[in-house]
Amino acid sequence: MAPSLKRIGQTDTRVSTSSVKIFAAKGEYESFQLVIQAPASELTNVNVSVSDLFGSNNQTIGKNNITLYREHYVYVSHSSPNPRGNMNPPLGVGWYPDGLIPFVDPVTQQPPLTRELKAVPFSLKPKYNQPIWVDVFVPRDVQSGEYTGKFIVTSDQGKTEGKVVLKVWNFELPLKPSLKSSFQFWDNKTYIANSELLKHKLMPKDVNPEDQQALIKQGLASADLGYWSGANINTCKMSPLPSKEEFRKTAASYQSSLFLYNYTADEIDDCPALSEQIKRWSRNLHESGVLNLVTMIPNSKLYDDGSGTGRSAVDIWVLLPNMYEQATHRVAKVLKKGDKVWSYNALVQEEYSPKWEIDFEPINFRIQPGFISQSLGLTGILYWQVDLWTKDPWHDVQTYQENGEYFPGEGMLVYPGVQVGIEGVVPSMRLKWLRDGVEDYEYIEILKKLGRGNWALNIGRTVGKDWRNWTRDTNVLTAVRSRLGAEIDRLSLFNSIN
Repeated sequence: MAPSLKRIGQTDTRVSTSSVKIFAAKGEYESFQLVIQAPASELTNVNVSVSDLFGSNNQTIGKNNITLYREHYVYVSHSSPNPRGNMNPPLGVGWYPDGLIPFVDPVTQQPPLTRELKAVPFSLKPKYNQPIWVDVFVPRDVQSGEYTGKFIVTSDQGKTEGKVVLKVWNFELPLKPSLKSSFQFWDNKTYIANSELLKHKLMPKDVNPEDQQALIKQGLASADLGYWSGANINTCKMSPLPSKEEFRKTAASYQSSLFLYNYTADEIDDCPALSEQIKRWSRNLHESGVLNLVTMIPNSKLYDDGSGTGRSAVDIWVLLPNMYEQATHRVAKVLKKGDKVWSYNALVQEEYSPKWEIDFEPINFRIQPGFISQSLGLTGILYWQVDLWTKDPWHDVQTYQENGEYFPGEGMLVYPGVQVGIEGVVPSMRLKWLRDGVEDYEYIEILKKLGRGNWALNIGRTVGKDWRNWTRDTNVLTAVRSRLGAEIDRLSLFNSIN
């Protein structure tokens, strides 16, 4: 067994352990890895099965709440950039587990159709590892307490068992996460693909109005209105302004419970001539009940939309870490004014912040949405694309190249389902780590509501204080997460008694 934040190399020396204990709230996913290593001879016809998890008082968490994936290794042939003085260097060229091949089709709940890649059975070369990713979902209606189950690994060469113990905390995570987000499919804007993102506590940017009711039941909390102005760092030019009536009509097609925003322009810090046009766009959006989102550093010229209300022309300022560091005082000012500030991630901008390329340590993905966002008062996170695929994405992850530099896995957080025999998309391990970061954020948010926010933020900052000061030690993160959970559990039990 291995924790979820540890990458298992193909020939790493195995740490021998046959049991694992995990902690989770109701409505939460918690993960670990089952590592199968072949001895000096080959293993053939390897398969894995799982039991129900059994608790006291005849309580059971059915095995249908446990999802198994075979981790698929991809080869990074060109490493991410490594800036001078790098505090957070890439790990370099090599094989990385990343794509997750499901044992069961999430739609049909049956083994996927036979295609190029299958989860089980498989063979394993002598002394090679094959990790299995295990997601445990805690149903919302189970009792708190300890649950125990087992995993069975079989092969032509024999059989072995492992034990898992799940401690269910006495509290529940909300269906709709407190951390706002906007993650964009460019080509796979389907109901099934959006459902996969929602399982990972992340909001799809684009939602078909006819799908929204079903997606809301799965946790959908927001949607983009869909009017792109065309303005970015390269164009510095906006398309004609849609009318108030058009904005209102489109906004009315979405459920009133959704957080509606419009991603209007992208990285326009060097486009000062756009200020008046941005204001006009914002006024029409505001009169339609829609927030204006722009990726840019807060700019005093946009602190008033010109409507007489004193409202900013940009409601949601979205910044890269290096943009944030250029204007910390401006960020503080717009937060005090009541605007929202989110972060985003792209490429390798500098030498200190978390990176989302494949060849970085797993903690990079978890630390930004969770502890750093809470520490800095950021309330959302954005990513420009999740389905940037090469012609053969399961075997070629060199997705992005710019100015002679390579960014493996940039813009790619899911893999196409066709190669594994399912419709839609399948997650990467990086998507799982992002989900866990969203849940870290939620733990602190719950403690704020219970009157323990300052305490939670103080210990959270020992994990991720800001863009430069964040731990690389997964044991530190895990220990703090356990302290947060134990405190919520204690307070929840106290409140239920009193």
